[in-house]
Amino acid sequence: MRLLPFATVFLALPALADEGMWTFNRPPLAQMAAKYKFKPDAKWLEHVRLSSVRFNSGGSGSFVSSNGLVLTNHHVGADCINKLGRKDANLIEDGFRAPTQKDEPRCPDLELNILVETTEVTKDVKGVEKPGMTPAEVNTAQKQKMTELEQACAKATGDRCDVVTLYQGADFDLYRYHKYTDVRLVFAPEGQIAFFGGDADNFTYPRFDYDMALFRVYEKDQPLRPSNFLKWVKKPLKDGELVFTSGNPGNTSRLLTVAQLETLRDFTLAYRHEDLTRIRKVLQEYMARGPEFERQAHTPLFGAENALKAITGYLTGLRDEKLIAAKRGAELTVASSGFATIGQAQATFRSFFVQWYETENNTFGSKLFGIARQVVRVVEEKQKPSDQRLREYRESNLNSLELALFSPAPIYPELEVAQLTSGLTDFARRLGANDPLVAQVLAGKTPEARAKELIAGTTLLDVAVRKQLAGDAKAVAESKDPLIQLAKLIDPTARKLRKRYEDEIEGPVKAAQAEIQAARNAKGALDTYPDATFTLRLSFGKLAGYEENGQHVPAWTTFGGLYAKSDAAKDASPWNLPKKWAAARGKLKADTPMNLATTNDIIGGNSGSPVVNRAGELVGLIFDGNIQSLAGNFVYDETYNRAISVAAPALLEALDGVYGAKDLVKELTAVK
Repeated sequence: MRLLPFATVFLALPALADEGMWTFNRPPLAQMAAKYKFKPDAKWLEHVRLSSVRFNSGGSGSFVSSNGLVLTNHHVGADCINKLGRKDANLIEDGFRAPTQKDEPRCPDLELNILVETTEVTKDVKGVEKPGMTPAEVNTAQKQKMTELEQACAKATGDRCDVVTLYQGADFDLYRYHKYTDVRLVFAPEGQIAFFGGDADNFTYPRFDYDMALFRVYEKDQPLRPSNFLKWVKKPLKDGELVFTSGNPGNTSRLLTVAQLETLRDFTLAYRHEDLTRIRKVLQEYMARGPEFERQAHTPLFGAENALKAITGYLTGLRDEKLIAAKRGAELTVASSGFATIGQAQATFRSFFVQWYETENNTFGSKLFGIARQVVRVVEEKQKPSDQRLREYRESNLNSLELALFSPAPIYPELEVAQLTSGLTDFARRLGANDPLVAQVLAGKTPEARAKELIAGTTLLDVAVRKQLAGDAKAVAESKDPLIQLAKLIDPTARKLRKRYEDEIEGPVKAAQAEIQAARNAKGALDTYPDATFTLRLSFGKLAGYEENGQHVPAWTTFGGLYAKSDAAKDASPWNLPKKWAAARGKLKADTPMNLATTNDIIGGNSGSPVVNRAGELVGLIFDGNIQSLAGNFVYDETYNRAISVAAPALLEALDGVYGAKDLVKELTAVK
């Protein structure tokens, strides 16, 4: 990986670089006007915002037809695609196309969100602070107020309402979303072309991926007629042309202090990297058992490998002394006692990190244990007033939580045993064999024997049982289900450590971060963007190649380049072509742009984001970044950071030329 120059990074004021994941209610109008002589008006911003979609499974998308079609990545939709598959129908490997609308299968637990309104509520949330309150008391009171605001919004509108923390606690916005849960699969290509080059090419460029999928949103059993959707570009992009992305970046760490970055480097990310390495090995061994095992574990393995590569990139950046030194230098220019407060809090956090991570932040890799813990907690939390519950169990969030909890999606017991065995083994290793909780969890058995016992004895594979338990506290208290009993065993320790984290770490850190941000603002940093929060953001940039190792990397690849790369690899995995693509050679124009590189500032969660031009037309579909962009979690550098997308002309041309989906092409290009 090429490391970035850090001499001038972390300055509070944005330069005229294509930097920033900006909220739609605070768009970077001055920056865009200064650099590109373009200032989108309120109508343009509203159109793009209402055309944009958030997937609760962890990605983005956009409406692209008047009949409710949503475009996203294959890898964003893979969770649903895999759940709709079965032993005799591997939809991930073979792809899917619904012959007619009535044949479009419904995703079992997918929720899509459209941001319809943003209201600043900073005064409301901060107004709960009273003289003499400790940071922990302020944190608790703010969370209660956030829940109160969300509940009032949801009751008044029937929509999903979330209070979003911005600038590390300096500002708060209330986001109101229209929510859709009847989402059906329309089209998905073969996994081989959606992830051409496999893990070897992941986070690299040049790329040749057809990473797309189409879904349709329904309301009252009829296709949704969205008020806004993106029309497809008619002319190809030109080098240097201004483009925008509108998506939901998961999280960034650009405003964190050195102490927080060191905790990320030495604890949070290091432990997660270790977990993912272990999980990848377990899944690979499981898949080696045969084709059906491979189908079951395909999507979890993709997720593990993708996250592992990303975290490796994050750690590479954080282990570069120049990055940390530059950050320290920037902190010296801001006068605030908040840095010392955060440093003390991080030292405290590290002292109980392992216990917290292994209890409150751990499901042992088991979906069924995760369900058991949700059931145990939901019945306890629902007995409290909404504003006194753990945040995820607030009344306004329960429908979304229960959509996942009561999902009819298949769960595979043998896969559960494999992952739970590995998770329990690591749990015992990290806490130590003599830890009293470890002894209770294993109950005198080996991790493998205990995992087999737990999965064989549970009734939670039955959705009806989950629903019955989640609505009956007495039934949970009396349950003999071994996973429910295990969740009840661990929960008191987990809750205690969560409370300690919220009181001793989260509360003081939030107060200190707000103080630091105020000091930055006093120096003129009012016109900056907040760290990402898996909420809708706008970024601007241009179509641009870059220089790497003395060579120019072009701004786009082509269909011709795809076939040339497969030929050079002699059609060997992971550069082999699906049969339909091999047969389409000659039908696709060799010079059609396939993948694009742009300077848009993105991060994980932006997958599936639309790329649009000045006219608000769809020109591409974000699916990745280059390897240099991984350091974008901490710093953006326009010289090397690139967002990678599938070009809109390639999407349409392959739908027609490879798949013969003329009906979809007609719907996507219809002008109304």
